[in-house]
Amino acid sequence: MTTNQELKTWVAQVAQLTQPENMHWCSGSKVEYQELADQMITSGDFIELNKETHPGCYLHRSDPSDVARVEHLTYICTSSEDDAGPNNNWMDPGDARAKMEQNFSGCMQGRTLYVIPYCMGPIDSPLSRCGVEITDSPYVVVNMKLMTRMGDQALRRIEREGSFIKGLHSIGDLNPDRRFIMHFPEDLEIQSFGSGYGGNALLGKKCHALRIASYQARSEGWLAEHMLIVGIENPQGEIHYVAAAFPSACGKTNLAMLIPPANYKGWKVWTVGDDICWMRVGDDGRMWAINPEAGFFGVAPGTAENTNPNALAMLDHDAIFTNVGVTADNQPWWEGLDDRVPVTDWKGNPYDPEQGPAAHPNSRFTVHMSQCPSYSDQAEAPAGVPLSAIIFGGRRERLVPLVMESRSWNHGVLYGAAMASETTAANIDTVGVVRRDSMAMKPFCGYNFADYWAHWLTFSSASDKLPKIFHVNWFRKDQNDKFMWPGFGDNLRVLDWIIKRCAGEVDAVETAIGYLPQPGDLNLDGIDVPAATMEALLEVDREAWKAEISDIGKYLDSYGDRTPAALKAEQERVAAALS
Repeated sequence: MTTNQELKTWVAQVAQLTQPENMHWCSGSKVEYQELADQMITSGDFIELNKETHPGCYLHRSDPSDVARVEHLTYICTSSEDDAGPNNNWMDPGDARAKMEQNFSGCMQGRTLYVIPYCMGPIDSPLSRCGVEITDSPYVVVNMKLMTRMGDQALRRIEREGSFIKGLHSIGDLNPDRRFIMHFPEDLEIQSFGSGYGGNALLGKKCHALRIASYQARSEGWLAEHMLIVGIENPQGEIHYVAAAFPSACGKTNLAMLIPPANYKGWKVWTVGDDICWMRVGDDGRMWAINPEAGFFGVAPGTAENTNPNALAMLDHDAIFTNVGVTADNQPWWEGLDDRVPVTDWKGNPYDPEQGPAAHPNSRFTVHMSQCPSYSDQAEAPAGVPLSAIIFGGRRERLVPLVMESRSWNHGVLYGAAMASETTAANIDTVGVVRRDSMAMKPFCGYNFADYWAHWLTFSSASDKLPKIFHVNWFRKDQNDKFMWPGFGDNLRVLDWIIKRCAGEVDAVETAIGYLPQPGDLNLDGIDVPAATMEALLEVDREAWKAEISDIGKYLDSYGDRTPAALKAEQERVAAALS
């Protein structure tokens, strides 16, 4: 139980509405975790994997209709529809609450109601924020144990501070027609019904740490972003931290756990976070950042020794796998892992390649971040880490150079606002369609994008020590449809140039769209990237960019009168420079 009367009253009200058979306040202990895992093995919700090769690892198979975030069923419920913006689905808060109350009524009969106090961010950090999720899913509880600072410590902080985000979740009957994820940012509240999938059910993740937190951050003067945080240490022992925003399946986790190429001797990469970044300007004028999460909820397919060895190395013990295949000796398997042939697919059927992949394209692993070989202990630093650079990026086969630096903070905000990339299996849209995805926040911003851009712009006058802003594109292709840049560990070469720019150690070529590397300033030792290819990677096609900047203008205009004049002016400045 708790000494916080608001929490006590809310839990009692939810119990009266949902009518659970039992109630359990989660402590976050290892014993509790194991008891729940054993309970799910008995119920069939968990399958214990090979104890010798994967001790403490479990497989969960979700309903085939419940395997991804459901953006079309995710709503921002604000008093004014304009406050939610055209970037969100909107529902009147009263209508939403009535609909959800009907769904939740009696939904936990015969089940246990779990109360999960949790802290997003280091438990003692002033940048962290707490929440409580009520759920009837033990799968959610064990995932929240790995993904957040969950349990008694979080409850004590809630009792000290008196504030928390309310999150109510039930798997319901998994009926897609009754599946909704409702956000009430004005009340700092989340309600999710009818899904057990991570992004819809682990309410501390996208729902709290991005949608609600982004709204909260605007009123409190900070930023909640869909960004990785990584530290780059040079041979002299200097560490520069960068935050980077990429849409799903554009290499965020790979970059967060990057392994330096062979000729970068003495360099180290430290993983602070792979998905979410909360940042604010500190007393020293620098931007400081924390990772609100404590674990990784990563996409399994494509994770392999040759793509992300650090990610693979942390998955051989104490991990939860969702919707992957299984080998004959009961090990988890997914496409891209190795050349073994699985015996069972993600639905539990005998594997038949003609019936589809063994692992669902959006199959996942959940693991505590301390298991990552490149884990940084600064992930628990209460003050966070100081950022040298902010990087935006997307998957563009043409047009966008390998790397470019903005001329100013406002120009960098335009970089972020104009981001475009291909859709992925992490949502249920058609895969492969290019769409604008400002700051990689299209599915996650808790309010009107125009107001969000305006909030970003307010930081331009906050300090003269803000991070420089860059844009990267690892995915440019040649006329033969082949990637021109090797990617993976060699992306450190681009980060090296970015850090040198932040330190004022190298010059750059000024173009209409920003500053690009001078020939010879990107370290290409040890890789075969011909000069002509490098020239193409850094090409600025003026005519193509005229069309692009015009399209960006139309995109900004689509947000109407709320679009910040300063951002529109920046777009017009670039258009004029191109002309």
